[in-house]
Amino acid sequence: GGPRPQPGQEVSVKVLGALEDGGLVERDPRLTFVPGHGDVVQALELGVPTMQPGEVSFFLAAFPYGYGRPGSRRCARREPDVPPESPLLFEVTLLEVRNDPDPQPLPPAARLRLGAQRRERGNFHFARGDFAAALRSYRLALRALDGPTTAPPGPQEEEELREQRVKCLNNCAAAELKLQRVDEALAACEAALSISPDNGRALLRRGQVGPAPLRTAHPLPPTRYRPLLSPQLLAQQGRDAEATLVLRRALELDPASKVIHAELSRMAKRRSPSAPA
Repeated sequence: GGPRPQPGQEVSVKVLGALEDGGLVERDPRLTFVPGHGDVVQALELGVPTMQPGEVSFFLAAFPYGYGRPGSRRCARREPDVPPESPLLFEVTLLEVRNDPDPQPLPPAARLRLGAQRRERGNFHFARGDFAAALRSYRLALRALDGPTTAPPGPQEEEELREQRVKCLNNCAAAELKLQRVDEALAACEAALSISPDNGRALLRRGQVGPAPLRTAHPLPPTRYRPLLSPQLLAQQGRDAEATLVLRRALELDPASKVIHAELSRMAKRRSPSAPA
């Protein structure tokens, strides 16, 4: 018994998921998440807040509330365990309800686990084409990674936290682009170079889109990024010459990069006058 989960509270559940024929495809003795944060499938997001601690519930989920349509990354990883567009039956036991852990000190390892879980959920949304939901999950992952810790992280944990932030912020930029928020993506490039001026991947991305404006509505925190922005954005910005210089700097740092060579080649063709007929 006890009160149902309230908005912002964290829950821990025991989950079993099965196909209609009884084949078990999901088993987690203690899955922890905050309902509404986009960390888990929609069946659990919507169903668990209706439960009380200690209660066992069964949720029959159509495919949009489970693993999505065929072709999504999560679906691809689960096949052939989960056939495309399969409904699933979840048996869920609500084990515990507690306050949202983000503002509370956690061990660095716990912050890493929470951040990775939310980033993976963002990847699931992104693969399904729900870029707004993906962006929410990536930002929640960053919130988890940046929260207070019970002890200073060790050198390895500090590097892992940094790498997780890199992945999350990089994914934020991808989602912002899908949402047509070019300024935010450009701001991410500048933030990356402010912390790692010689990072080849950040230079490549900046070169592909050109320098960011001096002011942005929602600048992202500084980090490094791997290349992902479309060269077409650079043409829209009209900064080919500046971008070429940045790409050449990136090539100095990573001479073997085929991506940088390809971008420079495309840039040269775009800048060259058309050959006479």
